[in-house]
Amino acid sequence: MPRGLIAVLAVMGLATAASGQSVVNPNERVAPPRLNPQDKEDIWLLDFKFKDPRTIVVDIPGRGKTTCWYLWYEVINRTGAPRFFHPSFELVTLDRNTVHVDEVLPTVQEAISKLEDPTGFLKIKNSVTIGKEPIPPSLPDAAPRPVYGVAIFPDVVRRAGDTTRFSIFVSGLSNGWTVDDAGTVRRKTLQLNFRRLTDAAHQDGSDVQFVTPTEFVYRSTSVAAPAKPKPVAPVDNP
Repeated sequence: MPRGLIAVLAVMGLATAASGQSVVNPNERVAPPRLNPQDKEDIWLLDFKFKDPRTIVVDIPGRGKTTCWYLWYEVINRTGAPRFFHPSFELVTLDRNTVHVDEVLPTVQEAISKLEDPTGFLKIKNSVTIGKEPIPPSLPDAAPRPVYGVAIFPDVVRRAGDTTRFSIFVSGLSNGWTVDDAGTVRRKTLQLNFRRLTDAAHQDGSDVQFVTPTEFVYRSTSVAAPAKPKPVAPVDNP
């Protein structure tokens, strides 16, 4: 078992024992760190909290009135050292076979912040601004130092508004990665599964339900593995 992740799990256990329970807002869900067989010794993993995907209607410049899906989340660093979080979010419909990538849309982000953080206390960031500074480490005997963000998916309704099963993949929470024999690079990625009990005519997000448990998978990427150096042919001495 990797020592780095053992330390993370131990810190989580100490925090839970000290409080008697894990205190979580009833509207929030926790994706606790989990081990994978592919994990290496020096792996680290950030804590992740989230709310079930919701919808918001925003008049986006150049696009008009659009119903956007979004994922509110919170990241906590219990690894003992500052860690940069450069996230990538993908929403994949399992019944419509569509892929939707998080987009940075300031107009939508502002509208979401007015709903989720009307006082501005949380300082909700997007997938670019959250990576400008490292996530500060939270000590086990002190209050956590969360950083908040939002992922926005503006084209789900247009392309797959009647989806009933989908997953959201979150990469960047860990430095875990592998390269297989075929040269495929895989990153340790959080997988969140949901189902939706309604039709395309209803897009208020209230019918989205999380499907337990949270999962960490090593998901393939489009990154090319470094080419292996070619063997150098021996040179015969004259």
